[in-house]
Amino acid sequence: MMAFGVSGLGLQSVQAQTANEHAEATSSNAIELIEVHGQALAPYKALRSGDERRGAALADLPQTLTILTQTQIEDSGKTDLKDILSAQSGITLGTGENGNAFGDRYIIRGHEARSDVFVDGVRDPGMSTRESFANEQLEITKGPSATFAGRGSSGGAVNSITKQANTEKNFSVVKAGIGSDNYHRITLDTNTVISDRLAVRANILEAKEDAPDRDSIEQKRLGGLFSAVFQANDNLRFVADYYHLQADDVPDLGSYFDQTTRAPVSNIPVYAQQSDFLDTKVDSLTFKTNYLFSDTLRIQNSTRIGKTDNGYITTGIRGTTRAESDPQAPGAITATLSTHQGWQEVDYVVNQTNLFLDVAQGDIEHKLVFGFEYSDETVVNGVFNTQNTGESNCLVSGRGGVSAGYCAIDASGNYLSNLDNLLGRTFERGTNDTDQNVETLSLYAMDSVTLNHDWSGFFGLRLDNFDYQNTVTSRGTTTGYDYSDSLWNGHVGIVRKLSENGNIYATYSTATNINGGESDVGSSCGYGGLCGTSDQVGLSDPERVNNFELGSKWQLFDQRLLVTAALFSITKDDVMESVGDDYSTLGTLNTGKNRVQGVEFSLTGAITDKLSTQFNATFMDSEVLEAFNAENVGLALSNFADDQVYLQLRYDASPSFSFGGSITHKSEMYGGQPDTAAGFNNEIGDYSIVVPSYQVLDLFINYYPSDRLNLKLNLSNVTDEEYFTAAYRSGSFMYLGDAPSARASLTYNF
Repeated sequence: MMAFGVSGLGLQSVQAQTANEHAEATSSNAIELIEVHGQALAPYKALRSGDERRGAALADLPQTLTILTQTQIEDSGKTDLKDILSAQSGITLGTGENGNAFGDRYIIRGHEARSDVFVDGVRDPGMSTRESFANEQLEITKGPSATFAGRGSSGGAVNSITKQANTEKNFSVVKAGIGSDNYHRITLDTNTVISDRLAVRANILEAKEDAPDRDSIEQKRLGGLFSAVFQANDNLRFVADYYHLQADDVPDLGSYFDQTTRAPVSNIPVYAQQSDFLDTKVDSLTFKTNYLFSDTLRIQNSTRIGKTDNGYITTGIRGTTRAESDPQAPGAITATLSTHQGWQEVDYVVNQTNLFLDVAQGDIEHKLVFGFEYSDETVVNGVFNTQNTGESNCLVSGRGGVSAGYCAIDASGNYLSNLDNLLGRTFERGTNDTDQNVETLSLYAMDSVTLNHDWSGFFGLRLDNFDYQNTVTSRGTTTGYDYSDSLWNGHVGIVRKLSENGNIYATYSTATNINGGESDVGSSCGYGGLCGTSDQVGLSDPERVNNFELGSKWQLFDQRLLVTAALFSITKDDVMESVGDDYSTLGTLNTGKNRVQGVEFSLTGAITDKLSTQFNATFMDSEVLEAFNAENVGLALSNFADDQVYLQLRYDASPSFSFGGSITHKSEMYGGQPDTAAGFNNEIGDYSIVVPSYQVLDLFINYYPSDRLNLKLNLSNVTDEEYFTAAYRSGSFMYLGDAPSARASLTYNF
């Protein structure tokens, strides 16, 4: 029952042993445990994807697929999904002004992926806070993956594999942590075998912390994943789980870009208002049925019903100057506060059925998957009506002329001491401004084929037929959009084995993005929302993505280390571009074209009996090839770092002691609208908004007093690097990376 996963059972002591000690000292159950958290003797190396539709082992897949094991994630000390992902190479964070200002946006190989997040192979729609406490492993597909994912997935997709009940053994794992910045975190993972056919499992989380060095910026988490498995007979198995997460945060939009110094403002004070909040509530219920007709034929059905509520009001800051008519400091440089807000409700139902068929014809073996998927997603976005009751303290100039403002800097050039209540904001929940529904029927077929000892491949074809409806209210005008279309996507990959331990592969895959595919931005064309009038939308073509990848994979050191190198080129045609201002519903409809190409290297697993690593490096180049505005041709894509490196090392010095750390490097990137050219200032001959490059060093120590007890210390950003992870297109806010912090935890297995 390896697919369900096991957690506990002397986990930390098993991970701390050397390879020889593993062979001599661990029980068969312990070996199975490590194979779930990572390959035996290599806890950072996964054997295969948790998505059963991928018929080949990870080393034989003709595609770049990064799998983060639970052990690797725990050693890193990161818990929120966006923090885990943003450290990896090939992935950056994006920003948005209202509907997604909290930054739960992922950009993979230069392309938006905020709607391409999956849980156990099923899309997790909408914008929400995502946690890792219930994850067995995390999978990042690089390159278009529409055969598996459907619409979107231009640069890749993210799939969380969750912890599920199993009938193998009773176990319980409790983990308690404390640290700087009022940090505490408690998790419980317990599996109870009721009989040889029935088991239940509970994963529970309670956590709270302040942002390091940012007083009053905080996160609270309360969550649970409850699952059950029932083996009705030898052929029929039922699995059910219920997931809940409540996240209550006070968010921070960070600093802003100073156009005079051409750099982000350092040492920005906390300016969040007392009324700021970011609240997310997620509930989902999943039922799975597996039936085995024979050794070569089985069927799997998954049905999920989910609801996500997200709402926030947060404060931004931007640099400006006081108006010449300002009575206190005419023309002085200052910074003003602003309000950003929104709420979103997501309701969805998904049913996915997969038929797995194994066919052998002589030396040729086929692992066939025939699938059907139905999804019904409704996303309602709305606003909060806010009012500032605080007294204005300055006059500033804007597009509408001189107006009263709320300046964070006084007439003497110093930050005010009462910033947290400067606006005196009051608010109430307002009406919705978009009401979107997307109903999709999908059919797909996949074949993981072994032709002979030296040749294998993957072939996939998918049809998505969707009906799209959206009622959008923008600037007082309500417009209804209603259209449908069919999307064909494919994937073909060939693998040539060069030896028992190495191969080369070539792959071609496609993806398509529909007009209005991003659920959080209504008709704001420049942000991935609907482009064009209601009539134009129905006539528009989807954005089309083509990807070529040539790579090689090698398993070294007794197959404990997987080494991958890949060249890739992703071209997106028929890109939607906005006309006029960035909030306009007008669109040029399929006039843009861009390309991202590069090389990616990775080493994952054990280099020696004592040294493990998870390393990946991506070196890329992006370019706008065609654009409605000819001046954009040749520019780089926004929110895109050319060079990205992540290295995590773990050294098992003895059976009771291990230590290690990680380094994250991101080169500079430039602000701008999603999936299009970065903003460029012709007057200075440079990009308008620059996010500086950065390097962050984290360290960890594990101590195992016994085979049931683990003590861990995580030190984050030990060099006290001030860094910025993303920028809004105007530079009005730039997300701050975390300052140094320390976390100590105790894990007990019983």
